[in-house]
Amino acid sequence: MSRLLLSRRRFLQASAAAGSGLLLAGCDQFDFLGQLDHPARNFMEQANVLTYNAQRRLLGEQTLAREYGASEIRQGQKPNGSTEPSTPQYVALRQGGFTDYRLQVTGLVEQPLSFSLAELRNMPARSQITRHDCVEGWSCIAKWTGTPLGPILDMARIKPEARFCVYHCFDNIERGLSGDVFYYESSDLVDAYHPQSILSYGLNEQTLPVANGAPVRLRIERALGYKQPKYLHTIELVADLTPFGRGNGGYWEDYGYDWYGGI
Repeated sequence: MSRLLLSRRRFLQASAAAGSGLLLAGCDQFDFLGQLDHPARNFMEQANVLTYNAQRRLLGEQTLAREYGASEIRQGQKPNGSTEPSTPQYVALRQGGFTDYRLQVTGLVEQPLSFSLAELRNMPARSQITRHDCVEGWSCIAKWTGTPLGPILDMARIKPEARFCVYHCFDNIERGLSGDVFYYESSDLVDAYHPQSILSYGLNEQTLPVANGAPVRLRIERALGYKQPKYLHTIELVADLTPFGRGNGGYWEDYGYDWYGGI
């Protein structure tokens, strides 16, 4: 089993890093990633579905990601991607120490919810020392502290037709012709309810820094780094992912990344 996981981890890191580098460089060999009916893209999507189903059967829904000892934290958590959202709303929240921040739970729920950062911090917390694996090929061990997501979803009373959580962020990762393009991600309910899926507000015994996603970053510990959205402000329960972004379930997935992103 460990060899299987290690092989998949290495394959994902190598292939995603190479593919994203070529894509960002504008390499026409990867133009098919933007063509929804291209046979090569369809083949990759079918492979992703196969991997998703196989991982669910082999690992089980509640199997924990490996946790480490404090002595294995040898550096600060490396920031990556956007490190300082610039929208007026986020800037104002940051300048106010995030006292006016609210986390919203919306969509297919019986009870929409809204929590301040103080309210999240006063809920039962979980701390875990885990390894963050980035598609760029680097890893980093860090201690994350936050509120488990599952009990919050229970409080919202998810409707039977809900299948996914969509995570909306303050992270204006790029600017398009119509304005800011915001980072978003998604997961199925299995990952949302996993015991290590937490709304993290603490990193290495300190308040979560802005560069690492303050005030709240989701941790889905059995997934690659791009599945850990920073600057989270809304969790939307949905039945279908196609209305969001380009319909692939996440910002990077819209550029060809694997939606599942499991390790």
